[in-house]
Amino acid sequence: MSAPDALVGGVTSSDAPATGASPEALVTVVGLDAAGALPHPALASALAGAGLVVGAARHLGTVPVPPGVDTVVLGPLAPALRRLADAVAARVPAVVLASGDPGLFGIVRRLRAAGLPLRVVPAVSSVAAAFARAGLSWDGAAVVTAHGRDLRPALNACRALPLVAVLTAPGAGAAELGAGLIGWSRRLLVAEHLGTDAERVREVTPAQAASGTWPDPHVLLSVAMSAPAVPAPAVPEAGLSEAGLVAVGGMRVDNQPAAAPAGGWALAESRYAHRDSMITKSEVRALVVARLRPRLGRLVWDVGAGSGSVGIECALLGAAVLAVEQDPASAATIRDNAATHAVDVRIVVGRAPAALDALPEPDAVFVGGGGVDVLAAVVARHPGRIVLTLAALDRVAPAVDLLRAAGYSVEGSQLSVARLADLPGGSIRLAATNPVVVLTGERP
Repeated sequence: MSAPDALVGGVTSSDAPATGASPEALVTVVGLDAAGALPHPALASALAGAGLVVGAARHLGTVPVPPGVDTVVLGPLAPALRRLADAVAARVPAVVLASGDPGLFGIVRRLRAAGLPLRVVPAVSSVAAAFARAGLSWDGAAVVTAHGRDLRPALNACRALPLVAVLTAPGAGAAELGAGLIGWSRRLLVAEHLGTDAERVREVTPAQAASGTWPDPHVLLSVAMSAPAVPAPAVPEAGLSEAGLVAVGGMRVDNQPAAAPAGGWALAESRYAHRDSMITKSEVRALVVARLRPRLGRLVWDVGAGSGSVGIECALLGAAVLAVEQDPASAATIRDNAATHAVDVRIVVGRAPAALDALPEPDAVFVGGGGVDVLAAVVARHPGRIVLTLAALDRVAPAVDLLRAAGYSVEGSQLSVARLADLPGGSIRLAATNPVVVLTGERP
């Protein structure tokens, strides 16, 4: 459920103080159930002893605040923090009302940072309620927020991962996320007004979300369409698509979607299908991926993708990836390789630089093919990092000059790798691979 930072939800606890909480903790943070259930029984006793109650107007209006108790209606958080600190100093018990689980992108972090002693009583979070209303399991799902911050990390998480829940905000909701997911194979479930009489869940395509009007608050679930379908809600909700199906697949079994892949990276070339050895060698790939710094929340372009090995390894590390390849047969190979490694890579078949024009803004770009015109088109988009590999030395100086002229600091190195190879009779030799220059441009 979308809400100000102070109103979005929690940590775990029970009637007893949470683990590590002081017995003289004077601020009780109580979550109000996003699923519409009655408040936790601990709320009544907390309110009965409170001298100060803090919460949004809608929360204060739904709980029985005792007569004569001071209240603070949340807007900007700083004044409320000062009032709470004063109450703690005066040993006046205080209650803070929040939505759902107040440790899930919620007020607990801010209260703890202010040094306030807390007891936390959570309720069902808006994210848990949204998955329940949709009839979906959410083990392995990533939960991100677009409230009060740049939308792009949340959007790129939706682009990269098969199952993502987004806490939205006005101007950073289903319409904006849908617009950014056009071209990705996703279905979107929008859970509106959870816990109220107006509650409903609508299933839409990214294009439908982009053109729609969405009430606040709402939670958006982004679901990849790359696996066998499972039924949507058993009780149809208004606005669901006729298909009534969503798909969930490719979930990491370690429940850490942005963690290092269990099988490692800089994988041997034999782990990828490729044509005529047209693949970035594993030693070069290790340096290139390190320079690209892929992680959850970032979008990486792999331009001139070939077999897709660089982009796939960025996806294994949690990044959203766009692979640009002009050869349809190679694009099919990329698709097969991505499926083999269970990652979602969006493939754009076209010739750079023209194929780059309509693509969303990248955080980092690998240029594995194309000339100076391709690099110039990439530079014109001003990504934070550009990494390219060059086999021809006469192309190094023009590339360095172009990057520096655009304000990038440039580092470069030549990789000359010799691998162990067996000889007859049990001897071993070193077999050289072609030397490659790796250039990295970084914006200040």
